[in-house]
Amino acid sequence: MTVIERREIALVDLLDRLLAGGVVLAGDVTLRIADVDLVRINLNALISSVNENVPSPWENLL
Repeated sequence: MTVIERREIALVDLLDRLLAGGVVLAGDVTLRIADVDLVRINLNALISSVNENVPSPWENLL
C-alpha cells in the first residue's frame, strides 16, 4: 500500500473541503406507473460556506 492509499480522512475534514469550494447537486426523480408520469421532482442545489467572498443572502433581512 502506498501512503495515499492508507491515508484516512475524517468526515468533518471532507465536508470542510467540499464546502470551501462549493458543491453542486443535481438530480431527477420520476414516479411512473403504467408508462404514465405521476410525479416528477427536479433538484438543483448549490451548497457553499459563507465567508467574506460569499456573503449570506439573508444578511439584509435581519
